[in-house]
Amino acid sequence: MSTHVLRCDGAPVPIALAALPTSQTAAIPDTSVIDELLPVLAADSLPRLIVLGEDAALAAVLTHLMRTERLHVEIGYVPIDKTYGSRVYQTGTGNAAAKRAIEGKAVETPLVRDDTGKVLIGRATITGPGGAKLEGEAYVDDTPLFSGKVTAMHVSPTLDLPGVRATVRKGLRKRRWIAGRAAQLGTPGAVVTRDGILTDRPVPRSTFYRHHESWLLVR
Repeated sequence: MSTHVLRCDGAPVPIALAALPTSQTAAIPDTSVIDELLPVLAADSLPRLIVLGEDAALAAVLTHLMRTERLHVEIGYVPIDKTYGSRVYQTGTGNAAAKRAIEGKAVETPLVRDDTGKVLIGRATITGPGGAKLEGEAYVDDTPLFSGKVTAMHVSPTLDLPGVRATVRKGLRKRRWIAGRAAQLGTPGAVVTRDGILTDRPVPRSTFYRHHESWLLVR
């Protein structure tokens, strides 16, 4: 097995990963760095890439693998601290996550993306522009999520099928999560924060859905 670590934004290296070959990159990995690693990994029948960083880093890696049709690469995830993604995928953190990323087995896992072609790892939060209330109508598959105004809408992947779940917040109260294959929102205008990264401008719609291919999460 060929295993390589992608260290994002100078993240502290757990002891379990210290002896493995490592490449340095930014908090949001540079695709050129990923492309340099892939031919090396491709020489092995069981390529494994360990992402040492935050949810947004893993999302960027999987987005690139999805777009370049390389989802056969096994992916280990090692966040230093708890993240939404570490909770969703039950990876643990720090050295415990590192040991799992090295010793674990790759499992086909639902890959969740949005209508802009970007992968979601932990959580997307959708509000009105400037943090105002979100106005519109949303569904999870055929189930109504809300109609009218809410404080925010949250979307998250699930470890198992159907792959996506969503909820809304009204004031300080959060409603139950609804699971499905897709969560769709229509709105006069909304801003989306995906794995901590804010969209450039308001959008009139947003959809998160399970991609037709899975990704290989090492657990």
